[in-house]
Amino acid sequence: MSLFITSLNSGSNGNCYYVGNDTEAVLIDAGISCREIEKRMKRLGLFIEKVKAVFVSHEHSDHIKGLPVLVKKYQLPVYITPLTMRRGGLIFDEHLLKSFIAHEAVSIGQLSIIPFPKFHDASDPYSFIVSGNHICVGVFTDIGVPCNHLKHYFKQCHAAFLEANYDEEMLEKGNYPFHLKKRIRGGLGHLSNKQALELFLSHRPHFMSHLLLSHLSKNNNSPELVQNLFNAYAENVRVVIASRYQETEVFHICTSEILEAIPVSHRHTKRPLQLSLSFA
Repeated sequence: MSLFITSLNSGSNGNCYYVGNDTEAVLIDAGISCREIEKRMKRLGLFIEKVKAVFVSHEHSDHIKGLPVLVKKYQLPVYITPLTMRRGGLIFDEHLLKSFIAHEAVSIGQLSIIPFPKFHDASDPYSFIVSGNHICVGVFTDIGVPCNHLKHYFKQCHAAFLEANYDEEMLEKGNYPFHLKKRIRGGLGHLSNKQALELFLSHRPHFMSHLLLSHLSKNNNSPELVQNLFNAYAENVRVVIASRYQETEVFHICTSEILEAIPVSHRHTKRPLQLSLSFA
C-alpha cells in the first residue's frame, strides 16, 4: 500500500494539499475555490469523492477561502480549532464540525493525521503529519522558525511539503515596506530558503524520497534559484517546486523508497512520539 500526494496550489494566493491512499484522502487547507479544487483534481485523475475530511492549519484567507463552499457541497467533516474558526469568521453545520488536539492522531479510514503547533502570526496555527501503512507525509508551511516539533516530525517523513518562502537577499533588497519585511522574517512569519535548507540537511531521514518546496513568495523568491539550491544537496531526494499557479503532478510514495509521478485513477500508522508543548 502507498500514499499519493499533490499540491493543488501553493502560495499567498491560495494553498491546498492532497494526501491519500487507494480508498480515502484528506485535504490540508482549502485556500482556492471549490471549483478550482474540482478542476485540478479532475485533471490529475483524482476523485473528489475519496476526500473524507479537510484539516485547517490557520485562519489566513489563503488557507480557508474555498472552505465554506467545499464543505457544504460535499458535506465534508472539517477539522479546525475553535479559535481558528472564530478568527476566520467561519460557520459550519454542527454535524460537520470537528476539532483536534495537538499531537493526538485523528483517524480517517486507514489514514492517521497528527496536528502539531507551529510559530506563525495566526491565532492557533498547526502543521500536520499524514500517515498510512508506515508511510509519513508532512505538510509544513507558514512557519516562522523551525521548532523542535517540526524537527522531530520531519525526521519521520518519506515525503514533505516544506515552506521555502523567501530568499534573504531578495527580501532585503526588495520594495516591501520595512514592517512587512520584519513580519516575514521575524520568527512568526515564514521560512527562508536558507532555514528550509538547514532543516533539510540536518534532519532529513535516509528514507525521504521527495521534497515539495512550497509557499514560495512571488516577489521575494525564484523557483529556479531555490530549485538549484536544493538540487545541489538533494542526493537521492527528488525536489519539486509546488506552484502558485497550478497543481503539481501526483506523486506515488511507497516504502520501497522509490517516488514516481504517475497519472492516478485509483490508488497505518506508526504514530510519532508525542511531545510536550515546548518550542526552541
